[in-house]
Amino acid sequence: MKIQTTVKYKPVIVSESYEHIDGRFAQNTDAKSLSLGLAQRSDNGKTDITAKVWGCSGETGSGHSEELPLHRVLDLAILICRSSLYFQDAYRFPKLYDPDHTMIDRIGLQGGAMNVSVCTENPLIDEDIKLFSQILSEDGELVGERLRVLSRLLKEMGDYN
Repeated sequence: MKIQTTVKYKPVIVSESYEHIDGRFAQNTDAKSLSLGLAQRSDNGKTDITAKVWGCSGETGSGHSEELPLHRVLDLAILICRSSLYFQDAYRFPKLYDPDHTMIDRIGLQGGAMNVSVCTENPLIDEDIKLFSQILSEDGELVGERLRVLSRLLKEMGDYN
């Protein structure tokens, strides 16, 4: 018997307007943004960092599985890498971000750009970004190991021109 788990999700880092760079689906997609955020599980109260693809309805999803095209998986990897890099220096800001300049980066893709920003639409962003940073730090060994493997594999693949 499977125990049903409800998840409360709060976005922290977002890439809005994703529909403009969504691979072959660009300009004709239901994927409107990507995000990394905090998911609190009702079964044990533990909070994890999770990734989410947001559709046009803005619904937070029901926890069911979904297939992702390869380019979206890679775009999520780009979002994870850029966010991890950002949090290495976020300590410089009292709130871990600059409220006057919330854009972290603008990454060129497909003639457009993946804008990576702090999610100021989250009413609890000041608290949530601190918790996000703490969990990212606590999971540093797990995430770091995977990022090192990914880095090594990308180097082995060589230049993708």
